Amino acid sequence: MEFLNKYGVIGLAVAFIIGGAAGRLVSAIVGDMIMPILTFFIPGGGWEQAVLDLGPVQLAVGHLAGAVIDFLVIALVVFVLMRQLAKTGIK
Repeated sequence: MEFLNKYGVIGLAVAFIIGGAAGRLVSAIVGDMIMPILTFFIPGGGWEQAVLDLGPVQLAVGHLAGAVIDFLVIALVVFVLMRQLAKTGIK
């Protein structure tokens, strides 16, 4: 039990679980709220199926756009949280 307290393993486990849930939440927000708005700007409607044809090669830009927006939203949330923690002096 001393090991768990000394190295903060329980806190790390809780942070890991919450981080996974937050990732799923952000993916749902991006997939269900942000990307449908962007669908208006993509010819053909479905953003997941949006591809860029370069001769014999097709680039799945719709899927990539969803992943990029997921990453940017998660990075923004982490940045804001870390900045707030730095202001309060919590390490």
